[in-house]
Amino acid sequence: MMWGYDGGMGWTAWLFGLLAIIGITLLIVLVVRLSAGPPAGPPQAGPPPGSGTPSRSHARQILDERFAKGELTAEQYREQVRTLGEGGE
Repeated sequence: MMWGYDGGMGWTAWLFGLLAIIGITLLIVLVVRLSAGPPAGPPQAGPPPGSGTPSRSHARQILDERFAKGELTAEQYREQVRTLGEGGE
């Protein structure tokens, strides 16, 4: 009689199954991360520090965008720039 002998596959099968589940999970995570593309960084708020160009305020950037889209006339744009106190560049 062989008491407690099950062919030696009891704990080995459990270990192999656990490793297979971990491997499949890691593979799925890798595929999802690669398919998502590069991570989005924080938005750039102007030129990098020390580049020599003066940075504009956020309000001025919005004003420039609205003028570029045609939402403001040239006179409205100049008036708003004077209101911001940033001069007409």
